Amino acid sequence: MKNGPFLLLGLFTALGVSFAAIVLGAHGQLGRLTPFYDDAESQAYPQRMQGVAARGQLVYADLGCAACHTQQVRRPDYGNDKARGWGERQSVARDYIHQPRPQLGGSRLGPDLANYAARKPTEEAIYGLLYAGSATHPSYRFLFQERELVGERSAKAISPTGALAPKPGFQIVPTERAQTLAAYLLTLNNTYDYPEARPFVAAKKGEEPKK
Repeated sequence: MKNGPFLLLGLFTALGVSFAAIVLGAHGQLGRLTPFYDDAESQAYPQRMQGVAARGQLVYADLGCAACHTQQVRRPDYGNDKARGWGERQSVARDYIHQPRPQLGGSRLGPDLANYAARKPTEEAIYGLLYAGSATHPSYRFLFQERELVGERSAKAISPTGALAPKPGFQIVPTERAQTLAAYLLTLNNTYDYPEARPFVAAKKGEEPKK
């Protein structure tokens, strides 16, 4: 091809410009985001996850939970997430600035978990679902151990019934992975109302725009 080099140069130029505009441009815009400091509360949001919860996010990612759960509440005009009780406001970029691996998810076979902790689940309920599963949730029984009951029963032991009940003289105890996963889920609470999370309200004629 007589113009082959120019064609390749044009393709690489187009790819370079697209990469710079989409990837580098977005990184430049979002990479400068910082926590929002609330003077009234003398506290910055969002807060960093503690060590146990941060390890739990790795377990969450390892188990592929994002395949069935999202962690992003849609705007009111994009769905009925608020009506489902999944969040009072839309998710914004600032929600994820302290997360090295945001678990945004790709589908919703299960409920959105962005504000799971705000729905006040208990650690016991999380263990129960992980161990027994449900009609729509797989069982992760490998996250638990059946241990012989010696002395006092573990404070974290669960009490499954029926065919899942432990053998006499044994108890079902969550492993370290199960405990860190539960700790992570109990930190998912993106409820702080950032200025950019408030829906834009068009101003009437002669008025200033409202945010």
